[in-house]
Amino acid sequence: MLPKSFKALRALALIIPVILLTGCSKVSELGFPEGVSSVNDISLSLWQGAWIAAGVVGVITLILILWPAVFHRGKKTGPEFPKQTQYNVPVEIVYTIIPFIIVAVLFYFTATKENQIVAKSTAPVHEISVVGIQWSWQFAYPEAGPRAVVTGTPANPPTLVVPLGERVRYVITSNDVVHGFWIPAFMIQMQNLPGVTNYLEFTANKLGQYPGRCNILCGRAHSQMLFTVNVVTPAEYKLYLETLTGGQA
Repeated sequence: MLPKSFKALRALALIIPVILLTGCSKVSELGFPEGVSSVNDISLSLWQGAWIAAGVVGVITLILILWPAVFHRGKKTGPEFPKQTQYNVPVEIVYTIIPFIIVAVLFYFTATKENQIVAKSTAPVHEISVVGIQWSWQFAYPEAGPRAVVTGTPANPPTLVVPLGERVRYVITSNDVVHGFWIPAFMIQMQNLPGVTNYLEFTANKLGQYPGRCNILCGRAHSQMLFTVNVVTPAEYKLYLETLTGGQA
């Protein structure tokens, strides 16, 4: 016969995850900007799964902490020293295997999502060159010709114009030190490495302007390496390229 205290604690352990997971018909985005880009669509489920796993582990850990604190408190007064146990092989095996399983599962899903995110298509619709420089950015649009280049400065951050709903391949390089091309709302970043060319492809799915920045400490004015992503319609994007070619920007 189980003690009442154990039954109550077991019921609590079952009720809390149910409340957390069924509070609404759809799992919350948990602060994740959903649907902004194709990358968000891929990684949202990984983000949610990691939070759910962390919540379940946290609840179980809290119960394991409270259980001995509440139900195994010393009831005797005096100099008696509690019985000491040197080790418990089954328990040690359990708390070694369970974290290993958790890490293995998270690694598998992370690697799977990462492969999807960095996969290159055979024929992207557009290509944009992203060069990190101390301390700003240079964006080039090869499809519009060699003159279609926008170079920013710390005092005048550049704008990266992207077409809505069309896949773009970003050719990411650096001409000095390591930088980090990061668009927080798109939940993606890629390093700009000197002498190395990295590639990143994604589709912007929502019109609007989104802040971008360098997320690698690259020198004295690192904090000023800012840029803005402007997602426009395909027609506006075509007009923008013509404007660059005409030397008006």
